[in-house]
Amino acid sequence: MRAKLIKLILIISARLPLRINHLLGSLLGQLLMLTNSKQLRIARRNLQRCFPALNNEQQQNLLRRNMQETAKTLFESGPVWLADKTNFFNMVQEVHGEQHLQQALAKGNGVILACPHLGNWEVVNLYCSARHALTSLYRPPRLQAIDDLIRKARERFGAKLVPTNAKGVRGLFQALANNELVMVLPDQDPRDKGGLFAPFFGIQANTMTLLSRLSQKSNAEVLCCYAERLPRGRGFAIHFLPADAELYAKDINTSVTALNRMVEQSIRQIAEQYQWGYKRFRSRPKSEKDFYSNL
Repeated sequence: MRAKLIKLILIISARLPLRINHLLGSLLGQLLMLTNSKQLRIARRNLQRCFPALNNEQQQNLLRRNMQETAKTLFESGPVWLADKTNFFNMVQEVHGEQHLQQALAKGNGVILACPHLGNWEVVNLYCSARHALTSLYRPPRLQAIDDLIRKARERFGAKLVPTNAKGVRGLFQALANNELVMVLPDQDPRDKGGLFAPFFGIQANTMTLLSRLSQKSNAEVLCCYAERLPRGRGFAIHFLPADAELYAKDINTSVTALNRMVEQSIRQIAEQYQWGYKRFRSRPKSEKDFYSNL
């Protein structure tokens, strides 16, 4: 039943103008502020710790806007996932820094796209896979009934999805060897799967080493990229940004620190559009208590 409901919402939202979906998202976000949902509590805790310089009113305003932007991501999934190529590209209103992508590809070692959960990351995947060969890691959703739908949506313009295991990582290296694009979501907690603690908004965050090791072993260039949601339902602006120079350091701690710094700088541009409802600081150094206790 839940899978059928999700599919119905996607089909209906795909038939609506983007501005209507964003309006519905704004309304839902306002309603979420009246709840005591787990996502709201997690987002509030993250914002309080990551933006301590903001007063209570400013933090509450940022939280409200974040709930609205999060809800917009839900409602725009239909148009983004189900649109044909022409209608999809009509939603991409601006592209900034694409010359960095072209210059990186010209070097012949492939390109790693570090795409945080900022704005709508699905838009970056579709835009790039429609123009270049692209491979990304894929973990099936908990709701298996929508797995096929998500796969088809993400792969419909040519993207290749590989599993989040050793076989998938080999696929990433092969794509880079072929001078192709590889997309990695750099801001997930890897838990006990090859992470190192590094500062993120001044807080120690368990950070993946995969992206740094991919770059070190392949000599691939790294770009940070995200799709900013434009106001009044106008569509999206895609940004490609050169990596922090220290990300290429041989020392892995220096590299992952630079990775977090690069992601943080992008988030600060549109902080309300980040996935603050995610437990980014779930894993803690042994000397620290649970970041999300008492929620």
